[in-house]
Amino acid sequence: MKHARPSTFRTSAKRVKPAKSHKSSSKRWLERQLNDPYVAAAKRAGYRSRAAYKLAELDDRFHFLKRGQRVLDLGAAPGGWTQIAVARTGKGGVVGIDLLAIDPIPGATLLRGDFLADDAQHKLLEALGGPPDVILSDMAAPAIGHASTDHLRIVALVETAFEFASNVLVPGGTFVAKVFQGGAERKLLERMKRDFSSVKHAKPPASRSESAEVYVVAQGYHG
Repeated sequence: MKHARPSTFRTSAKRVKPAKSHKSSSKRWLERQLNDPYVAAAKRAGYRSRAAYKLAELDDRFHFLKRGQRVLDLGAAPGGWTQIAVARTGKGGVVGIDLLAIDPIPGATLLRGDFLADDAQHKLLEALGGPPDVILSDMAAPAIGHASTDHLRIVALVETAFEFASNVLVPGGTFVAKVFQGGAERKLLERMKRDFSSVKHAKPPASRSESAEVYVVAQGYHG
């Protein structure tokens, strides 16, 4: 299912009136939300967040979501990626996890917990009922404002998700993860290229131009 790009929609710019209680950063965020065509499109389509379009656009390009697949969604809240995964693979084969509570999504099993916890990976596989065909990771560590530390925390999350994927994916499976800065670290990228037939970086149109995020799409797991 293809999606019309919300960036092509015509909208009139909206401004937030200054208020004593509004900090300038909050005002900028509100204005950006009000004028973001992806936010408006997500509301009309019933998606939990504009991030749903990021996964939809990645799949439109790389075609890794297919009917009948089992999918794990790591860092699933508020559920936009899970909604797309269910819509494209069918009900019953999608499991998501997040530290935050996620409102129920028909056709998906949602777990609240820390993916890094000792028993989390076992619980995910148990809920899924078999090895995953696709593992999605939109996880991001909370920023503390120290660039090098923030980067290391992000890299550690991606590496942990990849280790998990490399142990449980079915042959031919796909791993999609959010990375930042220049993309996946060199050593991690080398391992991905060793274990997958195709490894590419992509920045979907729904990802804001000012954002440092980019996604790595690894397909054709050797098993």
